[in-house]
Parts: sequence; structure tokens; C-alpha cells
Amino acid sequence: MSAAPLPVLWLYGPPAVGKSTVAWELFTQLSRRMPTGYVDLDQLGMCYAQPRPDNWAPEPASDPGRHRRQARNLNLVAANVRAAGARCLVASGVVDAVRGIDVDLLPHLALTPCRLRVEPYELRQRLAGRGRAGDAAADQVLEYADALDRNHPTGLCVDTTGRTVTDVLKLVLAETGGWPTLTGTGAATAADPAGPYPRYPAGPGEILWLCGATGVGKSTVGWEIYTTVSNAGRRAAFVDLDQIGFYRPAGVQSPRNHPLRASNLAAVWQTYRATGLRRMIVVGPVGDDEAVRTYREALPSVRITLCRLHAGRDSLTERILLRGQGQGPLIAGDDLKGRPAARLRQVADEATAEAEALEAATLGDLRVDTDGRPVPDIAGEVLRRIRWLD
Repeated sequence: MSAAPLPVLWLYGPPAVGKSTVAWELFTQLSRRMPTGYVDLDQLGMCYAQPRPDNWAPEPASDPGRHRRQARNLNLVAANVRAAGARCLVASGVVDAVRGIDVDLLPHLALTPCRLRVEPYELRQRLAGRGRAGDAAADQVLEYADALDRNHPTGLCVDTTGRTVTDVLKLVLAETGGWPTLTGTGAATAADPAGPYPRYPAGPGEILWLCGATGVGKSTVGWEIYTTVSNAGRRAAFVDLDQIGFYRPAGVQSPRNHPLRASNLAAVWQTYRATGLRRMIVVGPVGDDEAVRTYREALPSVRITLCRLHAGRDSLTERILLRGQGQGPLIAGDDLKGRPAARLRQVADEATAEAEALEAATLGDLRVDTDGRPVPDIAGEVLRRIRWLD
């Protein structure tokens, strides 16, 4: 008997409406009482068309916005999270303003879509806080929000104007009837044993995986490599392992679930490779060769080059303190932003010990020192050593 579809709540709406923030708060609350997953749809679509001289990341003509690609990946990730034992999955992300959600691509989901909206004047204020007010990008967001209001007048909808995250979440739960309702058809069974995870026909290609201790600069350097490769006219994709591996069993803080992350990475690779992709930049932590082997087994035809970034105590401490002050990318689950200095210094001590352990284990195919070096210089060394731009 096949498994029942996984209950999935998809919060959608324009940028700055609060999708990720509200979804993360719901994920945090639910995971205290049941195994729950979370995914930001943006993280399932960082794969663009062939670069052009005037645009390093054009949208594919066959899938503007990459919405269908994200939906396919969400369907696969939901199956993996279900295999891990999750009873529900929270998702957040934009949708096509006219077509909406491509439900035909989501057979593994018992889907509950809920739109978040905000009045234009407040949306512009929120975008100003992101440094986007008054420019073309802000105008495009406002046009997109207006299109959603016009084209999706029915269905579940919560107005976030003037409301706190707590207030919005209460309204979302009220609108959805206290989601998730885990009885009847479409309900996941309780606490399924983890795995076996689905296997994906991962075709050949190359993955550059940047690993290292907390604060070493994995995401920053990885994104620099991604944009450099794309600007050079080479097609690639980008995946953050943390962002495709959010899953917490009830009552505990889940450790890194490498089997789940490896299966999700293989699923995303399969979807991207179907578009002709052959290279991917991956960032994320790994502690030993056994964990690395989990990924190689999930992607047996892919050449994975593990590049370990290294930094000393002073550099790690400085970077972690800056992360605590809000510097760095706006991503879900950043557990350093806003933390007190004492806690950040404790994290820095832990990161230093982690870096020293990785150094002693000589983990990785490459080692690159990042102390006192600008990001483009670090990215340049990595690219020279793997010879992707030759």
C-alpha cells in the first residue's frame, strides 16, 4: 500500500510579505510536538538558463520564474521528508501571478495553499528596509502583488498589513482550520521509520562542494563562485544543503540529517540535469568521510570535489559576530542573527574546535585558507584549482 500524501501548507505572496518568517515560526512551533519539515521554494530553483552577455542569470523561456521546476523539486523533497518520518511540511515561496500553483506537478502532496498579502504602502516600506525602495525591483514587486490580488481573489488569504508575525500566524491557522489536520485521507501516519529514501537516476556531471566550520564563509564564497562561473558564460546551479535539509523530530533539535539531505540533493540534481545542467556549486557542513560517502552513494555518477575552507580563531570570531549583527544573506533558519555577544563568542569557540578537528582529519579533496583574504581572491583560487574556467 503506497504512503498517503504528505500534508503541505504553502504560504505564497510577494517578496517582503512575510512568507518565510511566518512559515519558519510555524515550522518551529510544530516541530516541538511532531516531526516536521520546512523548505523555502527559492532554494529549489537556483538554476537558470544559459547565460547571455546582457544577463548572467536569465529565466528559461520554457519556465519563466522557474515555478514549474520548483514545484517538481518540492514534490520530490516532500517524498523524501515523508520517508524521514515527517507528518507535515511547511513551504514558502512565490507562484506564477496568473497560473498560480502547478498542482498537477504535486501528486505526493496533500496541499493547502494560503496567500499572504499586504497593502501597497506598507509593502513599499518593507522593501525600503531591504534597500529596494524606489528602484525598478521594488516597482516590479508591487506590480506582482497587484497581479496576485487581481488574479487570485478567492481561496485562503491573510492580510499581514500592520500585523506582527504572531498575529499573522494565528490568522493563518484560523483560515486553514488549525492545519495540519492529521485524520482522514491525506494524513501522514505517525512517526514512520526514517527511510529508505527514494533513489533518483542522477546522470553524470560535476559538483563542487564547499565545506568547513561555522563562519568560515561557505555560502559567501560559494555564491561568488556561482556568479563568477555564470558571468564567464558557463551554466551552473547553486544549492545550500542547510536550506534543503530542515527537518526536526518532535521535542528535540535534530542533528544534521545527511541521508535526507543527500536524497534531496540527488532529487534537485535530477531535475536540473533534465534541463541540460552539468555543474553545481553546493555549500554545507560535513564532519567526516562517512557522511561524505552518503552523498557519493546518492549521486554515484557525479564527480564530487569536496573543498574545505579553513580559518583560524580570530577570523571565525569576527565573521560570527558580524553574522549576529545581521550581516550576510537573508536566509531561513539563521540561528546567529540577533544573538547576544556572549552566545556568539561561544559559537566561535565551537567553530574553532570544529575547524581544528577537520584540519586534523584532513577532510576534503582540496583545502583553501581564508584568513585575511577577500572573497573574490578565495573564489578565484578554488576555481583555478578545479579548472572549471579553463
